[in-house]
Amino acid sequence: MTPAESRALPAPHSEAAAGSDEMVSYRTPVGLFAGPAALTSTSTAPVEARGATGSTLAAPTEDAPPEDAPAEDAVAVPTRAWWRRWTRRRQHLAVGGLFLLAALWVTSRIWLDPSGRVASLYTGDPAQVQFFLAHSVRVVLHGEYPFYTEQFNYPDGVNLMANTAVLALGIPMVPVTLLFGPAVSFVLLVTLGLAGTAMAWYLMLSRNLVRTPLAAAVGGWFCGFSPAMLSHASWHPNIISQFLLPFIVWRVLVLTRSRRPVRDGALLALLVVAQAFINEEILLFTALACGVFLLAVLAQEPVRWRAAWRPLGAGVVTCALLAGALLAYPLYVQFAGPMAYHGLSDAVRDYGNDIAAFFAPGSPTLGGNQRANINLAPNYSEENAFFGWSLSLLAIGIVVWLRRELIVRALAATGLFFAVLSLGERVSWWDRELVSGPWQWLVHLPLLDAVVPTRFGLITSVVIGLLLALAVERAWALRPADQRTVRMLTAAGLVFALLPIAPMPLRVVSRPPVPDFITADRWRAYVGPDQTLVPIPVPSMGNTHGMRWAAATNLDFKIPGGYFLAPRNGNTGDPGRFGGRPSGVGQALEEVAATGRTPKLDDRQRRRFTDELRHWRAAILVLPVRQHNAEPLRRTVEELVGPGHQELDVWVWDVRGLAG
Repeated sequence: MTPAESRALPAPHSEAAAGSDEMVSYRTPVGLFAGPAALTSTSTAPVEARGATGSTLAAPTEDAPPEDAPAEDAVAVPTRAWWRRWTRRRQHLAVGGLFLLAALWVTSRIWLDPSGRVASLYTGDPAQVQFFLAHSVRVVLHGEYPFYTEQFNYPDGVNLMANTAVLALGIPMVPVTLLFGPAVSFVLLVTLGLAGTAMAWYLMLSRNLVRTPLAAAVGGWFCGFSPAMLSHASWHPNIISQFLLPFIVWRVLVLTRSRRPVRDGALLALLVVAQAFINEEILLFTALACGVFLLAVLAQEPVRWRAAWRPLGAGVVTCALLAGALLAYPLYVQFAGPMAYHGLSDAVRDYGNDIAAFFAPGSPTLGGNQRANINLAPNYSEENAFFGWSLSLLAIGIVVWLRRELIVRALAATGLFFAVLSLGERVSWWDRELVSGPWQWLVHLPLLDAVVPTRFGLITSVVIGLLLALAVERAWALRPADQRTVRMLTAAGLVFALLPIAPMPLRVVSRPPVPDFITADRWRAYVGPDQTLVPIPVPSMGNTHGMRWAAATNLDFKIPGGYFLAPRNGNTGDPGRFGGRPSGVGQALEEVAATGRTPKLDDRQRRRFTDELRHWRAAILVLPVRQHNAEPLRRTVEELVGPGHQELDVWVWDVRGLAG
């Protein structure tokens, strides 16, 4: 060990001296965890009796090295000489570049043709997000109301606050959406969501929890590229954009020993408000995880509460008041505004993980197998566990090895708690139901009735990432006779655990292009400001191409139907369902598109369709000539409204006379 490295090591603590095989890190969560060995020591001595000189999750101390100081002054353990010579900023840039390359690798197949390719199996969510991105353009350029729109599901409209309209992502992306279109904005958000989340956790860990760059990088890597994140990357950029979460967790822990709790509570409130406009469900998960973690700490050492409750209480109250004031009106619209719903659709409320899902590799990973996973998750976009046997065993081994450390025990309790909740209302093993799950007692509680339980596995994923970071830190700090061998074994263990779940490029399918009739603005000759363009088949959860057409024009025309959550039968306050009011003819056309069979229609169905056209204020019906089963669809529409004509690459029916 060099003299510089010796100076960088923390002084031994009188109550938690490190043995020859273990070094206690002073970078530990704060407040309840005051003192350099607060989370790693097995002692239960009062907080006041412990040292209070260590670096914490709060702002850096005056002794902390500057951001561009040489790494050997900031890193306490030996590293390779070339890495030590790099400034900390260069280290961060190198790690960030690695994460960005990994994210580009994952999304590479979509980047080849953002408009013509989409993740396979389920194509509805990308179309919905692209629609929301186009809505953000209208908010910025036209001052459109941000929380509700009639541009789809006309005339009932859609409550965007109740549909995760990603305003905090869409508004910054407006220049990209205007220049390159919402399809490019979508894949860019996915790429930045993965890399940004990994980088955010890396920065938080490297500055506040671990001292070894490799430990922070491993923890950040898993938090950003876990199998659950890869699963959601195909469809849900709002869920994988978790780059604010590490800092929310940090600020919560800062509050437990803050000297300025009002200021720190206000900072936390700003982060909470920003995250609320990315994804409220993930924000709720973060709050629940912080609460369970803190309770797990206090259950082991109740004496810590004495020093923490005053600043924590003042900070939380400040955060609640400020965030509540800023979010009061948006939340009013979400829960009491037009087209508000209470509780999720029955189709997703009972989504849960199979126990076996925790031991299988995720589908979008090196060792994954879609067919093998088909019964272990609700669908391929909700693989919220899938750690593989090797990582699962390693995580258990880490907990056993570091069980004397308070932070490890608290993390293990938190991860296990939410893993159990993620099993849903019915606990199953390889698709065989075993017993009822604890979620059945919580599913009807306010707020929790809007949660998809399988997603609690995302919390367990973060917990495993933190355990990996702590394990690498502790292994790197061991000082046996042959340190190089220990580090090689550590690296081999990481490869053994993480290689089977290494990220692979997302699988894609081609999708039909937006018709030239739309992109060339030929539709403008028919559709007025208060009229709709009706894609055939009518937009729904299973047919979202019409939503992409509207998004390509930045929502310059309205459409009926679409893919969204709304109250049943359009009655505000009812339980949620996917889609708007049922459309009899819309469902019939959807069946023709799926089967190619032309139904026999009578005068009653024709009158019903005419009534629906009037309700929608329809101007034209549009059917792409390359639409699947286009000919049966054309014949069916002609039986309903008469002959149409071909214009460019679509069939057009002018129904202004019928719907006027």
